[in-house]
Amino acid sequence: RLRSMRTPTAMIVGLVLCPCGLLLTLTGTLAPSWRKVSLVPNQPMDLVWEQGIWDICRERQSTHDRLCGQADELGYFEEVPVRVAQGLMPSSLVITLLGLVVAALGVRCWQEEPRHMLAGVAGLVLLLSGLMSLVPASWYTHELWALPAVPGSTLVVGYSLVLSYLGSCLEILGGLALSLSFHHCCKER
Repeated sequence: RLRSMRTPTAMIVGLVLCPCGLLLTLTGTLAPSWRKVSLVPNQPMDLVWEQGIWDICRERQSTHDRLCGQADELGYFEEVPVRVAQGLMPSSLVITLLGLVVAALGVRCWQEEPRHMLAGVAGLVLLLSGLMSLVPASWYTHELWALPAVPGSTLVVGYSLVLSYLGSCLEILGGLALSLSFHHCCKER
């Protein structure tokens, strides 16, 4: 019987979704817009504060003048959800890179047969990294309106938080797809 030279679909799906998730999570981690604060009392109407996990920026929307590195006068960076995000998001990125390296070794690119066990382990690692970035994004969203802000201002979800969610979900789905490789290991035995 001739062996199939095709890479299993689940592996291809995992190798497409996980790097996309990595890029989205990286952007969400670095960009300073997890939360937007607007309509701040005693401030110009077009002033928007963008708060991320590393930086606070203020922008005048009429002139697009943006100034980052603003002082944290309300203790925003001392809040537990922000501190947890500062720890888990970079850790998730490192584990995602590790998982992608293991996945590249397990999936057939330069060899005749894929290493199903290695690809499955990579899937579990990538699943873990997706969960590690989903936890802070979910917790931050839950506490969005409880985090310190000027009373009377309007709070909305920023694009970085949305990108972090999407990236986490793609990593989880990609990790699950690669984890299906364990099925081949069981079938061979």
